[in-house]
Amino acid sequence: MSMEFWNDKQILITGGTGSLGKRLVKNILKKYPQVGKIVIYSRDEQKQFLMAQEYPSQIYPQLKFVIGDVRDSVRIAQATVGIDYVIHAAAMKHVHLAEFNPNECVKTNINGAQNVINACLNNNVKRVVALSTDKACAPINLYGATKLVSDKLFVAANNIADDHKTRFSVVRYGNVMGSNGSVIPFFKERIATGTLPITSPEMTRFNISLDEGVEMVLHALENAWGGEIFIPKIKSYRIMDVAEAICEDCNKEIVGIRPGEKIHEEMITVSDSINTYDLNYYYAILPFKPVWSLQKYIRNFNAAKVEMGFSYNSGTNTEWETVESLKNLFSNDKLW
Repeated sequence: MSMEFWNDKQILITGGTGSLGKRLVKNILKKYPQVGKIVIYSRDEQKQFLMAQEYPSQIYPQLKFVIGDVRDSVRIAQATVGIDYVIHAAAMKHVHLAEFNPNECVKTNINGAQNVINACLNNNVKRVVALSTDKACAPINLYGATKLVSDKLFVAANNIADDHKTRFSVVRYGNVMGSNGSVIPFFKERIATGTLPITSPEMTRFNISLDEGVEMVLHALENAWGGEIFIPKIKSYRIMDVAEAICEDCNKEIVGIRPGEKIHEEMITVSDSINTYDLNYYYAILPFKPVWSLQKYIRNFNAAKVEMGFSYNSGTNTEWETVESLKNLFSNDKLW
């Protein structure tokens, strides 16, 4: 990645105090110390306070902490004035909570997404990357459905008026290892009880580390032409292998699937294959009507169209984590 792309640039991260937001800040500061400013935008004042203690202003003058909610169109518009790049990581993401609080999920994940888009267009932000989820692919729960709508909004935003030069793209990936609310820290907390609750022994998920997720976001920010949904080539894991790797001697209690859960997750459906290209390290679902030349895009990235009928599913994936590989990952706290 080019240093010039980041030097003196003003970056805003919505949901900047979350697991991925914090790792984004850490990695950007390490790799691109000449960055102009990073605005950490989130609604949790306690998390902002604690993060500010980690990054004292005397040492990190590039950081600016802004309390705000993406639901608030006025506040996000104010926060994006003078901003070059936006990473949209704010979301309501707990599947079962979204099922029982649907309107709250819609307000954040859909209305909030549109507020971010409007603010970026009105303030001539150059690049925007929105974080998605495998649950947005053929969704069966409200969280996934709201993130699918969000994806559609960001992709379609590239079609708005020629006088806007903002490029919008999306990054879609699976479970981020060790992120807040995910299964790995939950299982670790339950070791002391001697029992790990398993929703379904057949369940599989895609797995990506925080650093891999960050690298993908930064790649999309720098390389997107506008309208792509980027998808990583990553391994799957079996939930029973995760439980075994965390606590071999614990009892595994089958408790049943929670509302809105799938046995397996998809990131590319058969229907998506018509517009999906292999970019070597990543796949990209391209828009039906891109605002740029498809042939130039293919030549520039040496992109190869996937076979018709291709799908990318955690249960039929060809690459898998094992109990041993998971143990190795869990022993390295730097990965998550």
